[in-house]
Amino acid sequence: MKRRASALAQWSGLGALVGLACGAASALFLMALDVVTRFRGTHEAIVYALPLAGLVVGAIYERWGQSIKGGNNLIIDTIHVEDAVDAPQIPLRMAPMVLAGTVLTHLFGGSAGREGTAVQMGASLADEIAHRFGVGRALRRQLLAAGIAGGFGSVFGTPIAGTIFGLEVVSVGRMEYDALVPALVAALVGDFTTRSLGVVHTAYPAMPALELGPVLLAKLALIGVAMALATMAFVELTHRLKKALEARVPRLPVRMFLGGLVIVALWKLVGTSDYLGLGVPTIVRAFTDPHLASYAFAAKLVFTAITLSSGFLGGEVTPLFFVGATLGSVLARLLGLPLELGAGVGVAAVFGAAANTPIALSIMAAEILGGAAFPHVVIVTVIAYLLSGHRGIYPAQRLGRRKHGGSLIEPPVALRSYQDEAPRPAEEPEA
Repeated sequence: MKRRASALAQWSGLGALVGLACGAASALFLMALDVVTRFRGTHEAIVYALPLAGLVVGAIYERWGQSIKGGNNLIIDTIHVEDAVDAPQIPLRMAPMVLAGTVLTHLFGGSAGREGTAVQMGASLADEIAHRFGVGRALRRQLLAAGIAGGFGSVFGTPIAGTIFGLEVVSVGRMEYDALVPALVAALVGDFTTRSLGVVHTAYPAMPALELGPVLLAKLALIGVAMALATMAFVELTHRLKKALEARVPRLPVRMFLGGLVIVALWKLVGTSDYLGLGVPTIVRAFTDPHLASYAFAAKLVFTAITLSSGFLGGEVTPLFFVGATLGSVLARLLGLPLELGAGVGVAAVFGAAANTPIALSIMAAEILGGAAFPHVVIVTVIAYLLSGHRGIYPAQRLGRRKHGGSLIEPPVALRSYQDEAPRPAEEPEA
């Protein structure tokens, strides 16, 4: 009992410190994003400077950002290092650099999100705390997961989803339950800190309560299949485009310059700024507007894939919320379902499948859309997760068992390696 109480006190104290750091960083980040997004909205000509911004930011990252270029994958790889005590510390400069880089991406109109930035800030701050206190291997891993949870939960105002995301994102199909307490404390404290500093999160329409029946289940299954296809398209396009650009254009500043040119050209081609930046207004519209462009999801998918694969900073969550919500809204019109239902399940499904975190995103949908959303979101998100295969936006995630079942894979293999060659499954002991 005494040991359990001591562990709980240690987890709670360090988790609270991580949460305070994450919440303060997220508040600063969200306030800065709001300022630059409003500025861009009233000075759209600034988008023409996106290629030059890419050139400058790329040069800075090429010179001083080599140790942090792995981003979220660096964090996941660090968590999986066997001797986490001796593993290099995640550089503290990751937090200010990724914050500044993402804010500049949004100022000049790049299509990116905010989860990647919040997670990287949270993990780098958590690792600084871990090293300051000289914690051991196991606790360091737990605090890194807490940093992920605190960053994700505070930037979206969804602390329970943030907690589960921090436990679920590290490995495909397996929860890191040993980090549960510090992750929960960090997410709750982080969310409280962000809100206390004056941040107001986006309010989404509540989903209607619809009784599940055979017809509705069939329609939800169809939506799940469509979300899986959208997930596969985004993941494959982003990874392949990034690989091709790195092979043909070795210099990061030049890749970002070229990517900025393409975004500006596409912006002029489509004739709207809806696909720049986060795209939150369009996500909200997807819940109520029956005249939303049927191609909106595809346009945002392309804008985001080009932005991120060319090297601009930011995350995938909000753009994939956009993709899922707008695709779900269109499908709801075709299937005779309420727009709120289609958009609501879409918000969770595409990112839940792309990040291989179906439980976290289902909980997130319930936190932002209300409890009536939960069963419908779970059905669609799980289908999208299973059908999207062994791929994801985080190639460093470890796979210990294939999604379709079968023997354990020992040792667990990173998704980036699994895509190249299928590992031999380990023999499971007989019962």
